[in-house]
Amino acid sequence: MNKILIQFGLLIFCFSLIFFSQRGMPLQDVVMKSFIVFISLTIVLSVVVLFVFKMLNKNESLTAVDSKKSE
Repeated sequence: MNKILIQFGLLIFCFSLIFFSQRGMPLQDVVMKSFIVFISLTIVLSVVVLFVFKMLNKNESLTAVDSKKSE
């Protein structure tokens, strides 16, 4: 899953390079802002994915316990 998040982050990094370079910014600012977008997006997506997986695992464990009680 981490590989998918990094690849998605790199895709957004490339898009942000194009976006910021079309604004006529200096190269250093373009790379810096794109890198900031890459890091922030990757961190946010990682936290969201971890939260979703924990919620899914929590629901699966609850349903397994509930099914054992009914037996």
